[in-house]
Amino acid sequence: MNPHRFLISGGGTGGHIFPAIAIANEIRAREPEAIIEFVGANDRMEMEKIPAAGYKIHGIWITGFQRSLSLKNLMFPFKVLSSLASCVKILKNFKPDVVIGTGGFASGPLLKVACWMKIPTVIQEQNSYAGVTNKLLGKKVSTVCLGFEKAKTYFPKEKCVTTGNPVRQSILKLPSKIESLKVLNLDTSKKTILVVGGSLGARTINQSIDGLIQKFNSENIQLIWQTGKSYEAANWPQFGFVSQFIEKMEMVYAAADIIISRAGAIAITELCIVGKPVILVPSPNVSEDHQTKNAMALVEENAALLVKDADAKTDLWIAIETLINDKSLAEELGKNIKKLEKPEAARGIVDEVFKLVKK
Repeated sequence: MNPHRFLISGGGTGGHIFPAIAIANEIRAREPEAIIEFVGANDRMEMEKIPAAGYKIHGIWITGFQRSLSLKNLMFPFKVLSSLASCVKILKNFKPDVVIGTGGFASGPLLKVACWMKIPTVIQEQNSYAGVTNKLLGKKVSTVCLGFEKAKTYFPKEKCVTTGNPVRQSILKLPSKIESLKVLNLDTSKKTILVVGGSLGARTINQSIDGLIQKFNSENIQLIWQTGKSYEAANWPQFGFVSQFIEKMEMVYAAADIIISRAGAIAITELCIVGKPVILVPSPNVSEDHQTKNAMALVEENAALLVKDADAKTDLWIAIETLINDKSLAEELGKNIKKLEKPEAARGIVDEVFKLVKK
């Protein structure tokens, strides 16, 4: 029997890329001879990360539509037509058994063309509030795998399976806290706060942390700070670990006492597995304000604190101080967020993929 062929698209940010890789790795674990390739947007993060994970990727000419007035939008229709034509060519040449999309600019055109060509398709909706592209695709694709049960209202119910969101395998079993602190050259006796705004960075969080550097120093708090590639800290602290991008997230998760994060779906999924007290600062610059909806899904379960992006410069320290001074609240948040974890998400999604293969 010929090996099965799978084409996956997910990119733009780590939140789309790492779940796509997790799905590919789970397919490969089940069927080592399977042929797996990816489709991504030229000049985006996936063009580096996917080959680094050991997979071939095809680049297409596509970007997102700018919400503000921009000359770049004049090129958008041409990019859409170009990407659709490229996807037709890729699909005809590769002949996949199943096409899988985890989000990102390239995912929409690929899934759209795959549906036209009657190829079995799976979309993985990561957020509690579905985006416009996935809502449209959901009417045509074979299966919709949901990260959050609440998203079921946006899709044909007979196509939906709530699997949770897949994460990097390394997150599922964290190293010891003490050893992680030592590897990072940090003080094992100090309170440690991890600040992470996603792979591209979060300007408001970074500016807020910049403004609190002296306060952290005076309170004997050390930082682990992922600034993102688009930001360079103005006051690089001498009492912590600072990097534009952190590869070994399992180590910094293990080292942290408190975590400050955006509220992207994959970030939240990882935080549920990690089980530490969390302060979420949802990005307001996303479609349908879905990060706030993701964060509220945790806040309603008393599993996280929420600080609005607009209030971060004044309220972030209040939230930090609350968790430092109220140990019982910090413990309760950690226990409650851990209850929401779905560590077998990749396995559940690949179960659905192989059901389509058998059909």
